[in-house]
Amino acid sequence: MKVCTDSCILGAWAVLRLSGAKRILDIGTGTGLLPLMLAQKSEAHFDTIESDHESAGQARENILQSPWSDRIHVIEGDTREHVFQSGYDFIISNPPFYESDLRSPEMKKNNARHSESLTLDELLSVIQSSLLEKGTFAILLPFTRTNYFETLASASGFFLHEKIIIRQTPKHVPFRTVCLYKRQLAGNILTNELVIKEENGKYSAGFSELMRDYY
Repeated sequence: MKVCTDSCILGAWAVLRLSGAKRILDIGTGTGLLPLMLAQKSEAHFDTIESDHESAGQARENILQSPWSDRIHVIEGDTREHVFQSGYDFIISNPPFYESDLRSPEMKKNNARHSESLTLDELLSVIQSSLLEKGTFAILLPFTRTNYFETLASASGFFLHEKIIIRQTPKHVPFRTVCLYKRQLAGNILTNELVIKEENGKYSAGFSELMRDYY
């Protein structure tokens, strides 16, 4: 899977909300993009889990070539079956989605993008058992699945604290949402919008500022 813009947004946005987290879990790390982004801005130690053998191997290779390899541990396995050793202050995930969309003929893309490998219910169950009581989790979702996930999260005892709605351009409908959840009730839910490109095709000021240290 190629590095995608929305996953980069998730990483750059989440790193500003780590609040001194010491242990972080990345569920479905792919080739290691998110821990590599977050490690640049924190002193945390990371566990990352990936079920696809080739992706996990690529993640290990990418991480070993980085300056943060001593703080990032890659686990190859099924998130639903793995027993994590300790609780985490922060969990981040760009989970499989497109549950109702057409399937790609390529099996690897199906596994990476579809809920057969890890449903949102199953993801929440893992987060519930792995996140510390005062911990936080961040998730990237298709915009059309956001309300559904908010209902699931609420039923699992998580409260939405912040979200950012993402559009390709001002004229496009929203296509992604990044959400931040905690077990504690939020006083106010902060909601913002991010446009990736202006109508002239140039990156927006908000996107450029968010991605300045990475792009």
